[in-house]
Amino acid sequence: MDLGLKDKVALVAASSKGLGKATALSLAGEGCRVTMCARGTDVLAEAAEEVRQATGAKVLEVVCDVTDGAAITAAFEKTEQELGNVDVLVVNAGGPKAGAFDDLTDDDWMEAYQLTHLSAVRMIRRALPHMRAAKWGRIVAIESSSVKQPVMNLHLSNGIRAGLVGYFKSISDELAKDNITINTVLPGLYLTDRILDNQKAIAERTGEALADRLEMIKNNIPMGRFGEPRELADMISFLASERGSYVTGAVIQVDGGTTRGNF
Repeated sequence: MDLGLKDKVALVAASSKGLGKATALSLAGEGCRVTMCARGTDVLAEAAEEVRQATGAKVLEVVCDVTDGAAITAAFEKTEQELGNVDVLVVNAGGPKAGAFDDLTDDDWMEAYQLTHLSAVRMIRRALPHMRAAKWGRIVAIESSSVKQPVMNLHLSNGIRAGLVGYFKSISDELAKDNITINTVLPGLYLTDRILDNQKAIAERTGEALADRLEMIKNNIPMGRFGEPRELADMISFLASERGSYVTGAVIQVDGGTTRGNF
């Protein structure tokens, strides 16, 4: 299936590893010119070169801390100079810290808001002028299954991500008239560094062996396995494409059936 993404410009935030990296790889494989953003210089450079070698696509790496509004602006400006205006924006960020509610301070909540919510607002605000002028744009946000089913010990993520999805839904009407779609994907359990770090912390606190804990979690996934990052990435590529042009304001689980809610 031709997704109609050849020569589109995509900016993928937090894409040096995990789900973001897989998304950059998928979009590049569909013919996009891709900007990969992350905080770590060396890991980002290695990831960008891996995507170049695998796809032959033009890939630009830009060091960017998405909690810094000036850094977001600079990432867009460099993309425009090197690749062209951004047609596809993938909103993504490392998750807020885990922890018991009583241990979370006001600073923790503010940092989580900056990382998870305000970064998305800033990226979208910066992307929209070109998308509106072009009468074409795709915004896809990688959030979490916690939007629909809160995850133990992730109070910051549970509290902030659901509100962020409300923001996406509230602007979808305004964007649709300009042929700009905005959708959210909710990954479930993928063996990314984020999931492993969270489970290691729980295992240490409870005295469980990490391997036993991961096996227990896997057995609770209806499909009986953890997700492969490419499975989420390919859904994002579809939503970013011409083929996904009639999908907007949607919140889509890509979790092997883990989330039990009807909606």
